[in-house]
Amino acid sequence: MSNDSSLLSLILFTPLVGALVLLFVPKRQEDVIRWIANVAVFIGFLVSLPLWFHYDTANPDFQFVERLPWIPSIGAEYFLGVDGFSVLLILLTTLMGVIAVLSSWTAITMRVKEYYIFLLMLQTGMIGAFVSLDFLLFFLFWEVMLVPMYFLIGIWGSDNRLYSAIKFFLFTLVGSVVMLLGILAVYFYNHSVTGVYTFDVTQFHQLSIPADMQWWIFLAFFLGFAVKVPMFPFHTWLPDAHTDAPTAGSVILAAVLLKMGTYGFIRFSLPILPEGTAAFVPLVAALSIIGIVYGALVAMAQRDWKRLVAYSSVSHMGMVMLGMFALTPVGITGSIVQQLNHGISTGALFLIVGIVYERRHTRLIAEYGGLSKVMPVYAAVFLIMTMSSIGLPTLNGFIGEILILQGVFVVQKTWAFFAASGIVLGAAYMLWLYQRTMFGTVDNPKNENLPDLSMREFVTFVPLLVLAVWIGLYPKPFLDRLETSVDKVMMRVNSDYTPRFAALVDGRGPGGPVVIEAPVRGGGR
Repeated sequence: MSNDSSLLSLILFTPLVGALVLLFVPKRQEDVIRWIANVAVFIGFLVSLPLWFHYDTANPDFQFVERLPWIPSIGAEYFLGVDGFSVLLILLTTLMGVIAVLSSWTAITMRVKEYYIFLLMLQTGMIGAFVSLDFLLFFLFWEVMLVPMYFLIGIWGSDNRLYSAIKFFLFTLVGSVVMLLGILAVYFYNHSVTGVYTFDVTQFHQLSIPADMQWWIFLAFFLGFAVKVPMFPFHTWLPDAHTDAPTAGSVILAAVLLKMGTYGFIRFSLPILPEGTAAFVPLVAALSIIGIVYGALVAMAQRDWKRLVAYSSVSHMGMVMLGMFALTPVGITGSIVQQLNHGISTGALFLIVGIVYERRHTRLIAEYGGLSKVMPVYAAVFLIMTMSSIGLPTLNGFIGEILILQGVFVVQKTWAFFAASGIVLGAAYMLWLYQRTMFGTVDNPKNENLPDLSMREFVTFVPLLVLAVWIGLYPKPFLDRLETSVDKVMMRVNSDYTPRFAALVDGRGPGGPVVIEAPVRGGGR
């Protein structure tokens, strides 16, 4: 493993330090509170940038590793590290933290101090889950995220906020408890084989757990992670949580929190339980396809702007899961890229609806129309992010979708057909939404004098617009950071897979372009 300084700890605890500082600021000084929160997340973003610039794309090991004893009596450690999967998600998390704070500047006027403390605590919890290589430490951060998100929805949400907050909490908590049983099963099996008590994820990646045991553990992990994705039929908490959360809460929920579930599958389920994963591919693929089509069809029927975007997430995350469980290098790569793309485009779409909601205090699509005439800059940003969401070539969404379709097609052409139908339906409901809200005449007098984007609001969109174009035109830097990590997962789920880097297998050098290869079932190492 590649060792470095305490960079990951710095990234992890910077938001928490900001939250602690806010505890000592009088609640009347609201502008000071906002600036401190903004500085905390901005510093957190800046200190995360070395992960991008100094990440060694040819090194298959975890990098920037930190390891200290934590609870020695049970073998738990403060064990941090990143690979290509987590680097991209950490950078997305720190960036969306900045955007969430900026978007809350004028929207949050009640209990401002408590709001930003919870937002910063949430940031630390999300980063902690992405950097943890100790399973118990991961579970701790996984659970820590529940509390601030519960309060963000329950206190600063809209009309049905208490119902939505409790529903979110209970769904996630039940899944987490079952997942904990799976973690303990792996923990005790590892001890029975090695004689060592440890929660070391890298050690668990080397285990050969009996197939029948893998199936039960996979189901435990599946429930915990599928609720968070969320996959059909565990998705019912998501539309309510999105609809009733404040704008920043919806942005963080869509851009980062949903990725915790897909990250859990790629980090734990696939490499630790390769035979269990292969056994449940048909089930996961079926649920993913249902989610893709169902989410898109229900989105088309929505009259609430925010709820439409929420159901689009169900469809998009179904696409991510289908690509991942194709168990091909291209499919897995596409699923990770599409997670990043979904965070960018859907996070921006929630910002877009939040801006008009702040001005009009309604999310009904029928209340709008002709906004491009009164808010031209807003309409232009909305158009770009709409095209990003539906996967227009030259924008980021296209890259993830084409990789997923390629990876799925070689395994099962029927799956690819349903995935493609979800893309078509996605274009239909997004273009319908844009046409209804941006084009036509301004029939509602309340819309005639709506102000266009302020400088602060426009600045929140700039990094998302840049990333949408960058990934769409030149995705290579992002794909390079994923290649060795994808190879490591593929070597676990497919015993016949040939890795593309010499560091992963003696005598073999980089293999050039990605090789599309169908998985061999039950071939875990």
